[in-house]
Amino acid sequence: MRIDKWLWAARFFKTRSLAQQAIAAGRVKLGEARVKSSHEIRIGDSVTVRVGDYQWQITVRNLSDRRGPAEQARKLYQETEASRAERERRMDLRRWGAEPAAALKGRPTKRDRRLLEKLQK
Repeated sequence: MRIDKWLWAARFFKTRSLAQQAIAAGRVKLGEARVKSSHEIRIGDSVTVRVGDYQWQITVRNLSDRRGPAEQARKLYQETEASRAERERRMDLRRWGAEPAAALKGRPTKRDRRLLEKLQK
């Protein structure tokens, strides 16, 4: 089975084309090696998937070329404990350590400047 189809069926990516783009960008590795989207995946393979800030280290348990409910998709792979702990740690950091100014880009607009001046008075 193709790795891009499996990633789509396992709900790591919303579409197959997004899965193919991630594979081409090197965000999906089979073992420690980069692969092409047409690479055949087998049960027992070790896959590393990076989506945004999160990274999964998983072992393929079942194969499916159909995208089903999330509960069925979770049965297609088994995540390592270290990967799960690291992902949860990153989620907590993101939830509690959000930088307030991270959303600001560039110079303030005239409206932003006036609001800042109001706060300073």
